[in-house]
Amino acid sequence: MSKSTNVPVTVVEELILNVRGQKVMLDSDLAGIYGVATKRLNEQMKRNKGRFPADFVFQLTDAEKSEVVANCDHLKKLKFTPSLPYAFTEHGAIMLASVLNSERAIEASIYVVRAFVRLRELMITHKAVAQKLSELERKVIGHDQDIRAVVDAIRQLMATPEPRKRRIGFEGKK
Repeated sequence: MSKSTNVPVTVVEELILNVRGQKVMLDSDLAGIYGVATKRLNEQMKRNKGRFPADFVFQLTDAEKSEVVANCDHLKKLKFTPSLPYAFTEHGAIMLASVLNSERAIEASIYVVRAFVRLRELMITHKAVAQKLSELERKVIGHDQDIRAVVDAIRQLMATPEPRKRRIGFEGKK
């Protein structure tokens, strides 16, 4: 990355992954954004262990690393690294910027936060749309049943009634 901290939010969004049901960014991607070596970034995280609880950062397993490498073209270089990468949640990425204590890291963290927020908003929007679709589907199913009942009633009305059979002979008063 260049010296400029003007990282488009869309670029950062592409670096956010879903691992263990959480939105995270890998140490190598954050290092690129913050303008430091991955090794230095991880050193700072380890030196400040108290600032990084389990819900801020976790290390990927071998299986998770393989899956991430297989699914993300920009992470192909991780395939041959012997160490397992660290995954930082939104809060971990912000905390990382504060422990790196460089102007670029602090400025770039703004873009990281915006990317996480934008993804969260998109997820909420998608959930709302999915819920509305489910409601619409339920209404349509109800309307289908009502329409079928109306069509059946119309068919019954349109059907020519069978002529009544008249009895032959005389019928007297009773």
